[in-house]
Amino acid sequence: MHKLIICGGNDKYGNSEGIQRLDLFRGELYTIVGNTGSGKSRLMKDIEQLADHDTVTQRRVFIDGKQFTWEERQEQSLHFVAHLGQNMRFMLDTTVEEFLNLHAHCRAKEVDTNEIIFQANQITPEAIMPNQSLNLLSGGQTRALMIADIALICDSPIVLIDEIENAGIDKEKAFALLLSKEKLVMIVTHDPHTALMAKQRIVMEAGAIKQVIQRSEKEAAIFEQLSKEYRKQKRLQNAIRNGEGVI
Repeated sequence: MHKLIICGGNDKYGNSEGIQRLDLFRGELYTIVGNTGSGKSRLMKDIEQLADHDTVTQRRVFIDGKQFTWEERQEQSLHFVAHLGQNMRFMLDTTVEEFLNLHAHCRAKEVDTNEIIFQANQITPEAIMPNQSLNLLSGGQTRALMIADIALICDSPIVLIDEIENAGIDKEKAFALLLSKEKLVMIVTHDPHTALMAKQRIVMEAGAIKQVIQRSEKEAAIFEQLSKEYRKQKRLQNAIRNGEGVI
């Protein structure tokens, strides 16, 4: 896969969407912003389902310009798209290491589980151990593990993420890991720092894409300032969590 193509549909009132076509590329980060109820989650669902004029938005979604039959869409959606939700729970009663080995086996891949766990531990301050039960992982540990899993095991080139800020993980390191593996990363966010991480942000309104904004030089400068504050906040968080003084 080289690019994801979204052809505009309608908003919730039947008006034409603000874009006719939007091309998104591998190795790039895109953010999705808008008020609650503006259609952010619906856009993610349309991408996940490879919509073809058969959802409420009437959008069409293509991979490299290819149109799939209904049957192919069910199969190809699982192949092309990985979705990291806000609330993730494991149903499997096994250890972290066994889970990673099982997933790698299902995808016929040879992996170093220690490397995957190492990368996950760069993202979360709570160390994940190989023999730890999946069901005992915290929300932050779970999302960190799945980000590392998606980066190093999962072949899906498109990664959809809902509000990573709520997970208590290092989003800068998480995005860097995914982008280093040439993933096309799209994240729904209400956070200005996260929104400005992307060179392009998709603005939603009334169930439709209102506009796509290119990050300006002034916004890039604001982003650098927010990044410094973010790293300072992370240091303070870690100090407080570890029972250290912050002055």
